[in-house]
Amino acid sequence: MDSLPLPLRSWLNAPAHHSWLAAEGQRLLDFAKVSRLAEGFGNLDAQGCLPVGALAETMNTARMTHSFAMAHIQGLPGYAALVDHGIAALMGPLRDAEHGGWFAVAGHADGNSTKAAYLHAFVALAASSAVVARRPGAEALLAEAIRVIDGHFWSEEEGAMGESFNRDWSEQEAYRGANSNMHATEAFLALADVTQDPRWLNRALRIVERVIHQHAAANDFMVIEHFDPSWQPVRDYNQAFPADGFRPFGTTPGHGFEWARLLLHLEASRVQAGMLTPGWLALDAQRLFESNCRNGWDVDGAPGVVYTLDWDNRPVVRQRLHWTHAEASAAASALLRRTGKEQYETWYRCFWEFCEVHFIDRQQGSWHHELGSDNRPAAEIWGGKPDLYHAWQAVLIPRLPLAPSMASALAQVSVPGLV
Repeated sequence: MDSLPLPLRSWLNAPAHHSWLAAEGQRLLDFAKVSRLAEGFGNLDAQGCLPVGALAETMNTARMTHSFAMAHIQGLPGYAALVDHGIAALMGPLRDAEHGGWFAVAGHADGNSTKAAYLHAFVALAASSAVVARRPGAEALLAEAIRVIDGHFWSEEEGAMGESFNRDWSEQEAYRGANSNMHATEAFLALADVTQDPRWLNRALRIVERVIHQHAAANDFMVIEHFDPSWQPVRDYNQAFPADGFRPFGTTPGHGFEWARLLLHLEASRVQAGMLTPGWLALDAQRLFESNCRNGWDVDGAPGVVYTLDWDNRPVVRQRLHWTHAEASAAASALLRRTGKEQYETWYRCFWEFCEVHFIDRQQGSWHHELGSDNRPAAEIWGGKPDLYHAWQAVLIPRLPLAPSMASALAQVSVPGLV
């Protein structure tokens, strides 16, 4: 697989654009530093403060650890201690010392002792990035994350991750989810790089074959999110609660963009490893991007990508979420780098212009996480500004090759605009 030449005057070749991305990344990092709590990292409010009673959560702690590790790898001072804090939290209060695995909140103070694949994928990603950053305790965290994934979540028979278990692993949820398997794919790409074990790339391919090449392809490349244990689609899932932050009803265009990018990373990683690589990975990535642009962008009379659509591709939840647009931009840059097609340059610029005008908060910092259908800040689905991960990756991905995975690429490659 060879990436094709970029269009003349592509932003991906423009030093000023690289400088802009680097400056925006530093601004995001500076904002996120204050999320540190005694037991991990918490969720910041819209002003960048920790609310009274904020709890350390595994999801945000893992995402912050991964993000701060990538800052440290670049040579940015001030993040090593934050990575170490994240490792200690993930090996300490956030972990179930009795049964293994990770709670959603330290000590399951929220009353939820479920072990979710979604969270464990992020723990594995954080551990792999911390290993690349050469931080103390990272290898032990990585070994524990792999042990839990191998021992409980990965199903060789299904070629996918189980969704969740009760605390002692004796009961499994009768549900299979595309979202958790998408983030497992992301984590597996990173695990393949840090372990040099090809099984992770084979597992990632099996997930992609099922969720995208089988199910999404049969649905005009709009990703089906919810399945029963036999991997049959459950199309009415959460119809009564369509705006759920993790399992919304219908299709989620933002995930279509995210999957498109991951397919290109998987293709590049398998080629780099000398493994048999299906030609459909790049084709499916392009079809995912095209279908989700067509059905998700500017479909209700205003610019932006809506959160969800029904099965006839009509908007259901019309809010615009920041992560969706970060992933759309990242997918456009990956497709641009892979294909050299001018259409992806156009979309890449379009998404960044929209983010600059509507999401990036120059007054109070970071990005607004949610806009209403009128493209004004809102907080019905995602209040505050807890998420560094999506926007931070969006400013890194355009400056990195498609393989290896992000932390490994930062450690190995001299990248313009990276200090």
